[in-house]
Amino acid sequence: MTTASIDEARLRDEIAEVGASLHARGYSSGTAGNISARLADGWLITPTDACLGRLDPARLAKVAPGGEWISGDVPSKTLALHRGIYAGNVGAQCVLHTHSTHLVSLTLAGVFSADAVLPPITPYQVMKIGRVPLITYARPGSPVVADQVATLASDVRGVLLERLGPVVWSSSVTRAGAALEELEETARLWLMREPRPARLTDEQVSELETAFGVRW
Repeated sequence: MTTASIDEARLRDEIAEVGASLHARGYSSGTAGNISARLADGWLITPTDACLGRLDPARLAKVAPGGEWISGDVPSKTLALHRGIYAGNVGAQCVLHTHSTHLVSLTLAGVFSADAVLPPITPYQVMKIGRVPLITYARPGSPVVADQVATLASDVRGVLLERLGPVVWSSSVTRAGAALEELEETARLWLMREPRPARLTDEQVSELETAFGVRW
């Protein structure tokens, strides 16, 4: 077995493990959500209508650099969205999308602003995910959304699709999962407090950016 095939096998296992972890803790439900990861010769992506809690590593779809389906089950209908993010951010190694309850609820209740769906209220929110803009509603798999997100891929680490949930990207599947969790928990904190929590000051955010090499 070659090094490339060993790395791909490990990546398949990591996708299944992260998907199961997210599903077990309620970050995804039913067959909602999808995960992809970059390979040297294309991408892996979860199949259409697959449950993240019961992924079979061997049945993940493999897609060529040009978008052609090579093997596995039929790729998720959000493939264009994932490919656009990879094209727009060379450092992105994983793209993860769920329909997380509190983040979808946030879009129904009203986000903080279109440029930042949540204000910076915790240090780990700033460090792990940063500013997240809102993408106005379009049907699942819409090429319009894919194009919009692709233009933002190098500027932010995630977006929130109105009525559909978050899309985050990072340097690994595990890190993308952690960023998704941080964003969902921040939305939960924001929605459960009345009056809403005060945001971190500009000085506090700037300190985090300098200390941890992140950008709000």
